Amino acid sequence: MTRGEAEFARKLFAGPCEFLAGAADADAIPPSRLPEIAVVGRSNVGKSSLLNALTGRGNLARVSNTPGRTRQINFFALGSRLMLADLPGYGFARVSRSESDRWRALISAYLMGRANLRRVLLLVDARRGLMPPDREAMDFLDRAATPYQLVLTKADALKPDATAEALAETKDAAGNRPALYPIVLATSAKSGAGIAELRQALAEFAAR
Repeated sequence: MTRGEAEFARKLFAGPCEFLAGAADADAIPPSRLPEIAVVGRSNVGKSSLLNALTGRGNLARVSNTPGRTRQINFFALGSRLMLADLPGYGFARVSRSESDRWRALISAYLMGRANLRRVLLLVDARRGLMPPDREAMDFLDRAATPYQLVLTKADALKPDATAEALAETKDAAGNRPALYPIVLATSAKSGAGIAELRQALAEFAAR
């Protein structure tokens, strides 16, 4: 990436960022007008923390220690260039079956009907690696032909050698899948590791 592209990415995520809507059901999902990136992962994997780190804002997305707190899709616009969507977490056992089914239906409606969706970031806790709920999500994204990328979170909890090992193990465990982008990134919302690289990767999808 050139210096100019890196600077564009920095300014994009440092610029205006507005909460547009929260959709608790399919009818409330706003129209898709900008290139869009969605963030999904297990409950408490760090979706909100990652969005806050990407945009350099401490409270853009609400961070909670209670798994299953996000119960709607939250949409944020980076100026008039890129949309970010924070999806409800999956795999939290204490959520009722009816609530889990509602979330699944909402996420399915969103993913299947979002023409401007450019990539889904599927977050994986670097300390735990891929788990069965992650594989189920990957299977769904493959069936929907929705491009997605694995992003490790909480990498600050690992030593450098362990982070490299986690990246390699995750890539190997994921295997070759039809909709999976082949590069796995390691990030930490706490230390900032990998955040600039992820910004640059996402800026490629922004409207110019």
